[in-house]
Amino acid sequence: MKRASLSLLILLGGCAVGPDFHQPAAPRQQAYTPEPIAPMVAPEGLAGGTQQVHNEAVAQDWWHLFGSPQLDALVDRALAANSDLTAARAALDQARESWRAQRGVLFPTVDAGANASRNKSSQYLSAVPGDNSYTYSLQTAQVTVGYTLDLLGANRRGVEQAHAQFDAQRFQTEGARISLINTVAATAFQEASLRSQIAAQARMIAIQSETLEILRRQQAQGQAAGADVLAQEALLAQSRAALPPLQRALAQSRDLLAYLAGGSAGDGPIAGIDLDTVTLPRDLPLSLPSALVRQRPDVRAAEANLHAASAGVGVAIANRLPQLTLSASAGGQSGGWASLLSAANTFWTVGSGITQPIFAGGSLLHKQRAARAAYAQADAQYRSAVLSAFQNVADVLQALQTDAAALDAAVQAQRSAQASLTIARRQLQQGQIAFATMLAAEQTLRQAEQALVQAQTARLTDTAALFEALGGGWRPEAPPQ
Repeated sequence: MKRASLSLLILLGGCAVGPDFHQPAAPRQQAYTPEPIAPMVAPEGLAGGTQQVHNEAVAQDWWHLFGSPQLDALVDRALAANSDLTAARAALDQARESWRAQRGVLFPTVDAGANASRNKSSQYLSAVPGDNSYTYSLQTAQVTVGYTLDLLGANRRGVEQAHAQFDAQRFQTEGARISLINTVAATAFQEASLRSQIAAQARMIAIQSETLEILRRQQAQGQAAGADVLAQEALLAQSRAALPPLQRALAQSRDLLAYLAGGSAGDGPIAGIDLDTVTLPRDLPLSLPSALVRQRPDVRAAEANLHAASAGVGVAIANRLPQLTLSASAGGQSGGWASLLSAANTFWTVGSGITQPIFAGGSLLHKQRAARAAYAQADAQYRSAVLSAFQNVADVLQALQTDAAALDAAVQAQRSAQASLTIARRQLQQGQIAFATMLAAEQTLRQAEQALVQAQTARLTDTAALFEALGGGWRPEAPPQ
């Protein structure tokens, strides 16, 4: 009989009410786009060349593939000093300690206490101490042990839920780290691009100003119409108006770089990067969708939230079922500390209790239903996170393909504008065209150069975005045991 009771206790101790969480099945999808990803071909040069995707895992330190020590320094500084990342790491520490604190419910509680008091009893009542005095001192010391038998797994489900919440925060912290790296890279590329665009715009303004002076002299000599002068003045005004927005964007990019690096613009300028020293990664990783869901921290965080919601259902169910507790206490009570633990003054108590909720105004039932609704919500959010991840990768791949085509067109336009300017200069030397015509050809070249810088920046930025979309930069820690 005793053996059967022990077996039943062990069996009950090993079960837990509520659904057991199982990792969602890997997606069956095998590709991100309807058609295979063709090589992305662009002319050689800055951000040029052919990019190809390969079925391989993304490098954890992918930003080194750009071959820019300046970019490496910016990323290292941001990872060390960024305030948002520091806050995320502190939140991770909090979640870890909360999970470890929750584990305490699996163990007995042991409390020790001692107190002393001076008392006087009414003379109409019997004297309390053995010496029949009405004024006496009383010292008490005891140890109390309590334990709630987790027969239905309520405590274990609570620990499981806290652990899943810790996992979710761990993945969110990694997501913040990856996002920070990509933001630093994209901002650095943008800052360098804006510097080049401002220089090109300044050259264009100088050319248009020179053209306007020529037209004014020709107008004074009767060789140019007033309408031509007015048109050139309007064109120059438009070019000058385009310069302040570029300067504002440059200042904002520098301010953002300072913020990402854990400082402010008032701390002094942060050294940017030189686009001419950046190498475009040619071989791009492309994990299968089944592997992507294990690589992206946002998907893993959604999975951990689903796990926490599953455990929450078990907690809500267990709260409606009986709870069995065991308790014991032992100590001594005496009028003096010296005799506190003598055999005549010791006491002990052993007890047990069972509690079954009967009526709570329906709150426990509705909490269980709310937990199931939270699980359904977490399940939908997980599926949404997976689909969003696939869309993100597909969008970046499409952007890289169009970036290659845009860069090819920009290179051709720049080459044509350069050739046109060369011919215009030769014709000017031979007296075949007016100087204003040559300046117009040079203005076209400057515009083409500006467009080329923008196309180069877009390709570099979207390449970095692909690494982020694939979960690059993630350094997952081994899950704590």
